[in-house]
Amino acid sequence: MAGRINDEDVKAVRDAVPIDAVVSEYLQLRNAGGGNLKGLCPFHDEKSPSFQVSPSKGLFHCFGCQEGGDTLTFVMKVDHLTFSEAVERLAAQAGITLRYEEGGYNPAHQRGERIRLVEAHKAAAQWYAEQLATGPEAETGRVFLAERGFDQAAAVHFGVGYSPQGWDHLTRHLRGKGFTDKELILSGLSQEGRRGPIDRFRGRLMWPIRDIGGEVVGFGARKLYEADNGPKYLNTPDTAIYRKSQVLYGIDLAKKDIAKASRAVVVEGYTDVMACHLAGVTTAIATCGTAFGSEHIKILRRLLMDNGSARVIFTFDGDAAGQKAALRAFEDDQKFAAETYIAIAPDGMDPCELRLAKGDEAVTELAEPHTPLFEFALRQIVGRYDLDAPAGRAAALDEAAPVVAKIKDRSVRREVAVQLAGLVGIVDQEFVVDRVGYLVRRGGGQGDSRAPRSRSRTPQFDPAPRSTAAGPSLTLRNPVYATERELLKLALQRPELVSPAFDAYGIDEFTAPPYAAVRQAIMEAGGAEHGVQDPPEYLIRVRDAAPDDTVRAMVTELAVEAIMRRTVDESYAGEQLVQVRRRAVDRRIHDVQSTLTRLATGGDPAHLASVQNELWTLQQYGQALRVRGAAAL
Repeated sequence: MAGRINDEDVKAVRDAVPIDAVVSEYLQLRNAGGGNLKGLCPFHDEKSPSFQVSPSKGLFHCFGCQEGGDTLTFVMKVDHLTFSEAVERLAAQAGITLRYEEGGYNPAHQRGERIRLVEAHKAAAQWYAEQLATGPEAETGRVFLAERGFDQAAAVHFGVGYSPQGWDHLTRHLRGKGFTDKELILSGLSQEGRRGPIDRFRGRLMWPIRDIGGEVVGFGARKLYEADNGPKYLNTPDTAIYRKSQVLYGIDLAKKDIAKASRAVVVEGYTDVMACHLAGVTTAIATCGTAFGSEHIKILRRLLMDNGSARVIFTFDGDAAGQKAALRAFEDDQKFAAETYIAIAPDGMDPCELRLAKGDEAVTELAEPHTPLFEFALRQIVGRYDLDAPAGRAAALDEAAPVVAKIKDRSVRREVAVQLAGLVGIVDQEFVVDRVGYLVRRGGGQGDSRAPRSRSRTPQFDPAPRSTAAGPSLTLRNPVYATERELLKLALQRPELVSPAFDAYGIDEFTAPPYAAVRQAIMEAGGAEHGVQDPPEYLIRVRDAAPDDTVRAMVTELAVEAIMRRTVDESYAGEQLVQVRRRAVDRRIHDVQSTLTRLATGGDPAHLASVQNELWTLQQYGQALRVRGAAAL
């Protein structure tokens, strides 16, 4: 059973790995102002970036789905890791040796299951690559690559390897590295044989499949020998670390250029990705034995950020299978905010064949956006009918019109409807436009008939939380809530501006229950004064002091959300301190006046005098706050 990781080592890992460096491995981040960064949330679908990262505080928060936390929380959530596994992964990146309170220093048997599977794949990839580079048996694989224009340097760049034909070469190698038979079976690298585990991949050329963070999580294996009765391509089965519908081959190499250029080129195979990258099209990626689907779109959208210039170009073979794949891709087209295009090489060649036949420039030209995907899809549909006959034109319109109705952008939808009229051969363009419009209104398409979809938009989100605790719904239109929220943000983000005055504020001075809960957490963490003394540890302690995940999410949100004033100084902080205190005093005055009204009808004289004295003191204090401001606190 794994021991508990030493707390000092956990803190060292948090401090050593910047959160923006970790998050940017999964999505594109842009300046959000106030030292924060923003991007499309990896935890829910959104069209405008509401996910923010604060590098200075080591926190992230999504104002859309309310997910938030520190670097470790992000890695845990995005890669479905346990806490220990997340610490171990980041520690490995930072070169930190972890100490365990039980069982000594990081023994192999104590590592998390997911980490062990990733390590097994890393070791397998290295071994396969060594076999390709030096193994006599791998000559068949080297010839295969050379015939397709790939030299040894290309093989090394993409990590291509070779799996020997024997039954258990890799299995025995990994056993020698300390991996158990159970781990090898769970990883998909081995499978059960008659006498124990045997290699899953034998006598094949091996492409390591990496996740967006660069970890090897699976393999794509290409058949080389006629005696091999298996499929042409054999992929790793779904495992705890590999889901073929959630990975894109080459994404680790392409992600930075995809984000930089706002362009992605989707090809069909591993050699096509290699050919594109070597030809200079470094934004090329491919699916791994499955159709391009919604999970792949999520990965790309986080990198493309759905800005107005984003482009996704699909390259498919010109054969029937390639055309079918293109139509499948079009079904998901409206999940992109990016413009989508299709490119088919001359004579139906794929990018690898095109590079061999016509050189790198031909591949570069292929990857340029030419034909919009919707235009290609419509031509494929219309081309199946006899357009010389009225019945054929009517049937073509019946099938194609619902496709056009699915286009969300109203202006684009009209333009495509006009094009459809021309493709079908219907002179009355308005008839086709009206037909498409009728389908939209009836619900036959998924389009929005009221407003066009913006391809480039400014993020719009209400910085006030949805319901986060018992009590009234929070809205920043309420000046009381707005000021309380602002003061808490200052206490978390700029504690030196509100300390020590803030630490004297009572929990009841915050009228919104969620804000009162955050105030309580700050108090239990040592107050804002602790934030001045030890800023890196401060936010961790406040989050740890939160009683539940709801309050913890609120702490993260307030620590990341931008302060409303561009110039944040002592004067601004004083204004927020005074506003919250004045309202608290006014509420107390109202309560005391109510008590006086009751006592005036026959209460104890001594009690009445005490209450009158309290009222006078409160009124004097309120007047001082109005006149002297923060100096009266």
